[in-house]
Amino acid sequence: MNDTATTTDTAARLRRAVTRLHRRLRATSLSGITPTQASVLATINKLDAPTLGDLATAEQVQPPSITKIVRGMASLGLIETTRDPHDRRSTRVRLTAKGRRELEGIRQRRTEFLERRLAALSARDHARAEEMVTFLEALLEEE
Repeated sequence: MNDTATTTDTAARLRRAVTRLHRRLRATSLSGITPTQASVLATINKLDAPTLGDLATAEQVQPPSITKIVRGMASLGLIETTRDPHDRRSTRVRLTAKGRRELEGIRQRRTEFLERRLAALSARDHARAEEMVTFLEALLEEE
């Protein structure tokens, strides 16, 4: 097998493993909200009061879709909307205290899932997991 085939195979295996892990984390961490809502919570937290347009762009959805998602989340008390004081045509979105608690709960449940899995590893495999985390962090660094 040549290097290109090996690299391609490794890349495909890595993609599948990361995708499966993400799905498992998502499935074990949500409690009463959808994966889309969880993603929007995290994006709002990261962007710190984005406009609806910024949020739609970050979530890679059309503005009418984000408007519908935001309305639903606001009705659950997870977020609040306000008019931008500098551009009254724009609406900004912020997490409420309930939304922050929900986001923190999701993160905590994901971490706890991984902690349980890591606790079951041998010392050797735990060390390999630490090396893997370092590798993944390096892989994600900007070029």
